Amino acid sequence: MTNTIHQAETVHTSDGVRSSDAELLQILRDGQAHTIDDLKAALDVTATAVRQRIDRLYAAGLLDREKIVAGRGRPIFRYVLTIAGHRHAGADTSVFAEAMWREIMAMRDSPIRRRLVTAIARRLGQLYAAQISPDSQPLSLENRMRSLSAVLSINQVPTDVHVVGLKSSRLPILAVCACPYPTLRDHPDDRSLCKMEEQMFSEALGESVHLTSCRLDGDHCCQFTPVGSHS
Repeated sequence: MTNTIHQAETVHTSDGVRSSDAELLQILRDGQAHTIDDLKAALDVTATAVRQRIDRLYAAGLLDREKIVAGRGRPIFRYVLTIAGHRHAGADTSVFAEAMWREIMAMRDSPIRRRLVTAIARRLGQLYAAQISPDSQPLSLENRMRSLSAVLSINQVPTDVHVVGLKSSRLPILAVCACPYPTLRDHPDDRSLCKMEEQMFSEALGESVHLTSCRLDGDHCCQFTPVGSHS
């Protein structure tokens, strides 16, 4: 029996969260703050098992807690999901995002549409930038690109980084081998998403990149190359 419990505890979902922890996340999706006793009853496990799962999820930034002090007794903690926790628990905003993108593309005022797309690209790029350079130590362009590639791969976007030698310098190229937004492109010649990605990656990397190869043109991957040859 002990071995069975241990095996179940170590099963991981596709996003790296243990299957047993995923059960706890699902319970907390109701938006209510739950105590250890609440979760113990809901999961039908020991309080120790609940605490272990909470510790892992709290350390991963998926849970937040609030302290309740009642009388002279020991304080009680109640737990809720963070925004990241809601994402891991399966909150899917793709339908909303798709509807919003289509409405933006349907706008007749091109300058306003371009400003919106640029703002979206900048915001996404800033989110990626926060993930690829968490330390104070500055990274080279090549290392920033490799870090970005790793983040994209976690999000199920297959990417790679190729390095081309130019005399004494190295020119890294980001290759995206599958479109991250296949449902948002209605026409083969629609390059709006390509432009957005170009702007987004430039913002994330802190250096301008240009789409030099595109899958829409029959190339194997979309390649984003730094505008300058320095790294």
